[in-house]
Amino acid sequence: MSMRYFKLSEDVYVPGRWELGTPIGEQGQELGSPVFLQGVPVDVTGPIRIPLYQPGEALDFSLADAGAVPVVRSRVGALLAELAPDDVQLFPVKVETQQEQYLLVNVIRIVKCIDDRASEEVSYWTEEDGLPEKVGTYFSVAGLRIDPTQVGDAKVFRTWGWHIALIVSEEIKEALERVGVTGTTFKEV
Repeated sequence: MSMRYFKLSEDVYVPGRWELGTPIGEQGQELGSPVFLQGVPVDVTGPIRIPLYQPGEALDFSLADAGAVPVVRSRVGALLAELAPDDVQLFPVKVETQQEQYLLVNVIRIVKCIDDRASEEVSYWTEEDGLPEKVGTYFSVAGLRIDPTQVGDAKVFRTWGWHIALIVSEEIKEALERVGVTGTTFKEV
């Protein structure tokens, strides 16, 4: 039986939900997707705070910085640290207006596993696009499908060349559902 994997996204249909802004470091610098979408451990010292872009209902799982950076309640972070310790790095954050501790999740695994033929549509950056650092990576991916035989032991990861995709194993999905985590949606890939 092959392993199943799911794209983990924020449930944007929760009525009255909050929306989180870009994480801010100790010196007032933005610590958003350029820092936390690379799939590598980072060294961030000092407190991180996250402003509310839109006040509302606090969720167990949210994506800050325009849907890029996972932010979770401590109990969700503990679950990820237990089930996928080699895949995530956790940073305590202070979410504006909240007394409760939250954690920013830096996913530190990148897996080259997108199945171009099985995905609906993929396109790549080319030299003609004028961004040489992106040539050969994905410009867009619609109907994402992955090749599970390429994943190895990763349970939480981002896809090579299309780092915006946050993928979890069926084990992680079921654990999050079992404890009733709010703010998540899953789509099998």
